[in-house]
Amino acid sequence: MISFKPTDDELAFSELARDFAFEHIRTASRQTEKDRYVSPVMINKLQDLGFMNMELPTSYRGLELPLISQVQILEDLSNGDLATIQGLPGLNEGASFIRSIPDNPILKEFKNSQATETWPTVSLLLNRNSRSKKNLTIKAEENGYLVNGLSVPVKMAERAECIIIAGEDEKGDDIVLWCPKQVWSIETGDYRLGLLASGCARFRFDNMIVSDENIIAKGGQAKMLINGSLSRIRVLEAAKEVGVMAAAVAYAAEYTSQRKAFGVEIAKFQGVSFTVAQMAIKTQAARNLVWRAAIKIDNLESDAIPSSLNALNFSHQAIRFVTDSAVQLLGGHGYVQDHPVEKWMRDAQAQVNLYETEGDLLYLSGEHILLGNERRDHDDILRAVTTSKSS
Repeated sequence: MISFKPTDDELAFSELARDFAFEHIRTASRQTEKDRYVSPVMINKLQDLGFMNMELPTSYRGLELPLISQVQILEDLSNGDLATIQGLPGLNEGASFIRSIPDNPILKEFKNSQATETWPTVSLLLNRNSRSKKNLTIKAEENGYLVNGLSVPVKMAERAECIIIAGEDEKGDDIVLWCPKQVWSIETGDYRLGLLASGCARFRFDNMIVSDENIIAKGGQAKMLINGSLSRIRVLEAAKEVGVMAAAVAYAAEYTSQRKAFGVEIAKFQGVSFTVAQMAIKTQAARNLVWRAAIKIDNLESDAIPSSLNALNFSHQAIRFVTDSAVQLLGGHGYVQDHPVEKWMRDAQAQVNLYETEGDLLYLSGEHILLGNERRDHDDILRAVTTSKSS
């Protein structure tokens, strides 16, 4: 039986995150969006509290928290403002790859080269589906890989000092590449929807060569690394989405309980109360799926990866419904900046666009279901990733 009861340490850490989110992150969210970056003061505060290195292993000066602890903290922080959390510098999604193979020679060299407490900003570029591979080619060469073309929009691409490219080359072979030098250009586009502080842009590569010495993994080892790391990333991103949903439900419930029509609080009208109830149900369901997936990953259970797919897929669907419903419940007020719900709706859609579409997630879920019997005959992917030695 899975227990969702937080430990005393988790409750204390979550309370600290919740207080900081309301007192600092949410109050600065409009200015953060206007500036399109998170202020250094905010970054330093989050760094001092340990919220920026929760996923990193202790050998990399991180906290190496269990996933179930991280999702609770990230939900509370994102309740303040998702765009702020997505706009933080540092290793970001790269931390999950590092956590899986901290002793990889390339990553150890990277760790040892950092003389300061601040990690460079790393972007993760996935090249696994037809959408991402449409305009980007990765060709195997004699001494490495040749990367050409334009990527899909990627979080923190504007500020990236390093890139992890994970996915498939043009032959369909799995690869994970480390690109430590800025030998690429950026196309910023006109991203005005949401998450404006997240530095979203496209990478353009013109015959960028990734030499053998910067290949983290390829073939079967790369596939295990990608699947294991992405399962963690999906759950962490879904937790952030739950935080936005919880904020929207709370705000809509308070607004409708105070706003009156015909002398009656509009929350008492059936159409309104039903909608708020549906919002709350979807938020709690998403939270349960996220926590369930986090525990399965922490316990290295065999169905951890499909659980992460289900958690993110459901959260993608739920966050659009919940944030859109919050805007509708506020009526005309929902579309003005006097209320935060319009921003949450824009951020939600941008978030869904950045992290594996529902179609991609369903396709991968179907693969795991159809190949279930075959997979049971092999070592669990997550166990293989965490116990494998660097090549």
